[in-house]
Amino acid sequence: MNEGLNRPKGSGEILDAAFTLCKQYFSKFFLIILITVGPLYLLQSMILFLTGRSFFREAGSGSNWFNQTLNSFEATANTTLGEDIANLGVGLLTYIFIPVAQAAVLFAISRLKTQDDFAVGSVIKQAFSKFWPILGSSLIFGIILFAMFFIPFIAIMIIGVLSIFADPVSGIAIMIILMLAVGLAAAYFLTRWSFFLGTAVFENNIPGLGRSWHLTRKNSWKVFGIYIVFFLIFLAVSLAVETVLITFLGNSVLYSIIVNLVTLLTTTIFMVGYAILYFDLKIRQGGDDLKHMINDYQNTIIVK
Repeated sequence: MNEGLNRPKGSGEILDAAFTLCKQYFSKFFLIILITVGPLYLLQSMILFLTGRSFFREAGSGSNWFNQTLNSFEATANTTLGEDIANLGVGLLTYIFIPVAQAAVLFAISRLKTQDDFAVGSVIKQAFSKFWPILGSSLIFGIILFAMFFIPFIAIMIIGVLSIFADPVSGIAIMIILMLAVGLAAAYFLTRWSFFLGTAVFENNIPGLGRSWHLTRKNSWKVFGIYIVFFLIFLAVSLAVETVLITFLGNSVLYSIIVNLVTLLTTTIFMVGYAILYFDLKIRQGGDDLKHMINDYQNTIIVK
């Protein structure tokens, strides 16, 4: 049993546990994500290649290497209707299967809480056994996410445009303030609801928003802070890798493949961190640590 996963942890301990487990079980966690989501990224790369994108290096017109690289992105920005439909389909499938991958990681961490190892195929199979609860909860969460950003954005734009006509400086200031307020409010609510997936998987609670709200009680800003740390780390990694790749490969298929592999890597680390954070909140709010102590005590008595 991994005792570190069965006690409450601080923010630093959660981050440390995420990176430690990823290092210890990297091949298994990465294989979970690769099997579940990897084929979709492969399909996306095949679509790019079949629509005429160069595999090794995509270079546009220009007098030097830098201009050719920039122009390659401008040239490939003008997509056909067929390409847009294909990319939209891949995007929707990715949105469906990423929660399944996260569920498999949740099952893997759950196994590590009670034993020393887990089988990749077993946790993936468990995740797909919960496919419909996962899909239903994810769709409801996605609709809420869309509404929380789209509707306020339209309202802010209308208010901003009317304000700019009256006073340009005040109008721009009002738009910025409203966008910041809406962004913070959305971040707060989405943080409180973000553990809907764990409750859907382990408790068959659909959509699980209320249970997630309860789990994050008194810990919402801690959770938000951990999300921000993960985001900043992964943003730095992605920018560093993409800057180097763009220079040599342009907007080619190989560039897309490598970027997707880096995305899978950072996604793996985040999913492990999310799972550890979910179980940490369960311990704090549900008394799971006490249950483990009781079970250990009973097992000790039986052995004696």
